[in-house]
Amino acid sequence: MAEIATVEELDQFLSQNPEAILFKHSTTCPISAQAHNEFMAYTRGDVKPWALVIVQTARPVSNEIAERFAVKHESPQVLYVKDGKVAWHTSHWNITESNLTKEIK
Repeated sequence: MAEIATVEELDQFLSQNPEAILFKHSTTCPISAQAHNEFMAYTRGDVKPWALVIVQTARPVSNEIAERFAVKHESPQVLYVKDGKVAWHTSHWNITESNLTKEIK
């Protein structure tokens, strides 16, 4: 797991991991807290490389992800990136261990 705090770190993470998961998390939102629990349960298995973006402390990174991948910012939000494109994404209550397992292959 990596925590991404700068756009440079985002670039480096994605260049090293052409297939990866980005989890945008709000530390002040109860929905995001639940999504974080579900995401962490998912990561106990054999999963793609993943990184955490805390939106309160890494707003430029969160904005860059939205702009780069043309996916409206939401928080919490999961993006599955494959070969420079978003292969799948979801947000809020749809971030569940079962949805992540089913959709990210």
